[in-house]
Amino acid sequence: MKVLVIGGGAREHALCRSLSLDPDVTALHCAPGNAGIADVAETHPVDALDGAAVAELAASLSADLVVVGPEAPLVAGVADVLRERGFPVFGPSADAARLEGSKAFAKDVMAAANVPTARAYVCTTPEEIDEALDAFGPPYVVKDDGLAAGKGVVVTSDLTAAREHALACDRVVIEEYLDGPEVSLFAITDGETVLPLTPAQDFKRALDGDEGPNTGGMGAYSPLPWAGPELVDEVMESVLQPTVDELRRRGTPFSGLLYAGLAITSRGVRVIEFNARFGDPETQVVLARLKTPLGGVLLNAATGDLAAQPPLNWSDDAAVTVVIASHNYPGTPRTGDPIEGLAEAAEVDKAYVLHAGSRRDEAGRVVSAGGRVLSVTATGEDLATARTRAYEAVSRIRLDGSHHRTDIAEKAASA
Repeated sequence: MKVLVIGGGAREHALCRSLSLDPDVTALHCAPGNAGIADVAETHPVDALDGAAVAELAASLSADLVVVGPEAPLVAGVADVLRERGFPVFGPSADAARLEGSKAFAKDVMAAANVPTARAYVCTTPEEIDEALDAFGPPYVVKDDGLAAGKGVVVTSDLTAAREHALACDRVVIEEYLDGPEVSLFAITDGETVLPLTPAQDFKRALDGDEGPNTGGMGAYSPLPWAGPELVDEVMESVLQPTVDELRRRGTPFSGLLYAGLAITSRGVRVIEFNARFGDPETQVVLARLKTPLGGVLLNAATGDLAAQPPLNWSDDAAVTVVIASHNYPGTPRTGDPIEGLAEAAEVDKAYVLHAGSRRDEAGRVVSAGGRVLSVTATGEDLATARTRAYEAVSRIRLDGSHHRTDIAEKAASA
């Protein structure tokens, strides 16, 4: 089949890499893609938010499957335009993608489906904000109701900082702080059947030791040695299936990738947030371990045939990914810096580099083009080996002013 992937980050590079390894995928395209994706797929310059333009491209390619990667095109309704044109699409409708596009909507769905989550207030005035902050106390959890590219959440014990962030949002969700380790669990669904993937853990803070500001994610690992298989069963029963059932009951069935961000609290599993697409950087390590060809699974979800999908086959190997970020990320990142050492990094056994914010300049050099620039990924028989390989590959890459965390999967690997 011919597959078109929409997006241009490391998540889309991971998707394209896995699809390129699927013997049933005869042609692979990505729009707009990036400098790394161009090595495994034919890239096309298109505005990912322009549904009509994406549909025209899909028609010109005679695409058998369109995979919409990022959240913004999903919330903008790109999947709806494609479906109206008759294309099988992996990705939810705009109505269903509100699960990520509006945190207040997600809270409403969870309440109706009896899904365990943090208590929260939705605030639109300074008075409501002050009442909510006072009700919960520190640490304060303040979330912009809309999409914010992974930077709309502030968790702080500083009341002034929490209030400033809340006042900067048109509508804000203020909720109780959830203790305990966090887990990301993805599930592929066609709106009825739910197929969970393997759990992963990502690292949101910019600096070692979970210090510094929140980011889109600085690294991830899988599997989780401290979380048994019963975790997936519990989340399927209490979170994923009820949410999918509730959205179908409302007449807005969710077809695509449902991502549950979870806290394993002292009172049990609680949903921190939902996303309507593969998470970045967790996708990089989850797909690194998936042995089942990806194209057929996504097509079955897109065509409503997921119930016929055989069980997924997973590698016993562990996977670790480390994000290399540009100067000043997650502030205003510097771009246009040459990236060197990519070939040397790829020489590390079972390591490879996935591009996020990269492009080729006029001279043909690969240069930085965003905040998170690369996801350096490696596998190994255990987390310690995968981690060693990933950091060896990282050490061979040169990007002026860049930074990365040095403690990704450190605790889990030494446990």
